[in-house]
Amino acid sequence: MRPTRAVKDSPSSAPRPRGRPRSLEARRAVLRAAHALLKEGGVSALTIEGIAARAGVGKPTIYRSWPNAHAVAMAALMEGLEAPAAPQRPAASAMAALRAQLREVAQVFSTPLGRNVTLMIASAESETELSKAFRNHVILARRNEGRRLLETAIENGELRDNLDIEVALDLIYAPVFYRLLMGHAPLDAAFTDGVIRHVLEGLAARRAQARGARTVSSRKT
Repeated sequence: MRPTRAVKDSPSSAPRPRGRPRSLEARRAVLRAAHALLKEGGVSALTIEGIAARAGVGKPTIYRSWPNAHAVAMAALMEGLEAPAAPQRPAASAMAALRAQLREVAQVFSTPLGRNVTLMIASAESETELSKAFRNHVILARRNEGRRLLETAIENGELRDNLDIEVALDLIYAPVFYRLLMGHAPLDAAFTDGVIRHVLEGLAARRAQARGARTVSSRKT
């Protein structure tokens, strides 16, 4: 009697993984729906019922991942405000790269999506999961990139070596969010370039004063 050879399952007969692909598909549909509703009516127009209807899912599907419509909105907004990719061409200097990054921040946050984020954060308590997520994944991601650029600028001699980097970062990024919150003037490239120019003049003031003092001294002699 011949031994029976095991027959391998064909790809079509192999069991398919369940749950995860469908779950990811539903998550994407929910975030797309929330994003669309935010653009159409803002944060106040966002409800679990509306998201579920637009996404074509049941409300329990949403509640399995998020506790309320506010959390869904933040998740949708966070995906739209990911940290920018590295530029294809290297900038001429670290400060030029920082200038370009601040322009990108202003461009992103001056959109309706960015303004919705700002309104949500302004109305949220600072220690909520919403605020922490925004700080970690949006603000701190850009701030950390700015820190690396300032460190490079110091190494290259663009900035003085006794610079307080944390204070410098606040001086650079705070005006952008202040103008965004107040809405008293445009948030554009002209503004962010002005911020970099004035901050850079302040950070390089001692060096400039030293050069001026040497010039005056040489003239006297």
